[in-house]
Amino acid sequence: MNVTRRRLHEIVLGSLGLGALNSAASAQLVTKYAEELQNGEFNWFPERSSGGPLLIIVSIPDQKVHVYRNGIRIAASTCSTGKPGHSTPTGVFKILQKDKHHRSSTYSNAPMPNMNRLTWSGIALHAGNLPGYPASHGCVRLPMEFSERLFGITRTGMTVVIADNKSYPSEVAHPGLVLGDYARHEFGGVDAAVKRSQYSESRAAPQRSTSLVVSGKDQSLSVFEDDQLVAQGKVSIRDAHRPIGENVHTLTGTDANRQQVRWSSASHGKQDKADLAADLGRIQAEPKMREEVRKRMHHGATVVTTNESSTPSHRSARDFVVIDGIY
Repeated sequence: MNVTRRRLHEIVLGSLGLGALNSAASAQLVTKYAEELQNGEFNWFPERSSGGPLLIIVSIPDQKVHVYRNGIRIAASTCSTGKPGHSTPTGVFKILQKDKHHRSSTYSNAPMPNMNRLTWSGIALHAGNLPGYPASHGCVRLPMEFSERLFGITRTGMTVVIADNKSYPSEVAHPGLVLGDYARHEFGGVDAAVKRSQYSESRAAPQRSTSLVVSGKDQSLSVFEDDQLVAQGKVSIRDAHRPIGENVHTLTGTDANRQQVRWSSASHGKQDKADLAADLGRIQAEPKMREEVRKRMHHGATVVTTNESSTPSHRSARDFVVIDGIY
């Protein structure tokens, strides 16, 4: 390789943050709180919550990644998101593909270790250079050791929230979408389904990923299993003149005494956390859709609410990708 070509190769790799993977590799595991992390540092406390559904939240303003299990934060890391002109899209994503030794099909076959793909157009979580500010082409770069640990616990279908504000989950207990006050008799079936799925998880049995997308604009509900749209229908939303919120709710368990479903809820817009439970309770599905949802409810299922339309054009918009790769 001549000098000019070698320099060009170095520039391309450097723009990816992959010519400086030694920077990612030198990142430090520390015992600091997430709010105290300096560039290149991360923490890891899996013992705080040994089981339950995972939720990853990327905060673009903070340049940090937060990992929650069953609503409890078990890890956090500094990161580097998209630079001006190559911004990282915000919204709710699913991990579509995992590849420990992935290489870029766009940038000179450059390595992208421990890749968790979020969109088929190229957005992913992976190890890369962390200069201390947004510098990627849209991906979320992570310290090498953190990316290895994260890769070890993620699975395809799990939820990743990329937020343009500080967004942290709140514990919410409510009858919820399929269990409004008008349908408490349905609790037994959902409770049994959730407990079965928790048992399956403990035995490492494969489980489909269920995502429910509720559109306030259309007053519609779309039910997805993995990457397939399996049911679609109408919902009624109490006080429909008020926005339903840009939120994601992850089912973490049930409360048999109160006949309630427990959710770990986070806003990826700019909503007060006090409204999360109230907004979930405003949604009432028609009987046919309640049954479609009930038979698919499981530990880790997600309900995504959006004020946007539920059409594919809105689901794939640059600034709000609800779930990419599903149409």
